[in-house]
Amino acid sequence: MIITLTPDLEQALAEAAHRLGAIPEQLALDSLRERFASSTEDMDSTEELATLADFLGGHIGVLHSREHVPGGARLSQDSSGKFAAGLAAKRPPKSS
Repeated sequence: MIITLTPDLEQALAEAAHRLGAIPEQLALDSLRERFASSTEDMDSTEELATLADFLGGHIGVLHSREHVPGGARLSQDSSGKFAAGLAAKRPPKSS
């Protein structure tokens, strides 16, 4: 099979390959394999999975905000107050 790329796709592929230190052909093959070949493998393996958690296991993770914010972002604390403050900040001022 021969796939002809449009100039914009060819340029984007070349730039991405350069950033990753790869050759464009290999990056294209890897991307196509990830997109199409892995999905058929995932569908075949779903018959063996017992629960939804088993099925989603490779897609669920935990993000620790302390990796990005010193001491952690503490996003769960006073969430309703933060939400209300955000809404109030977006509300246009009342005209008299």
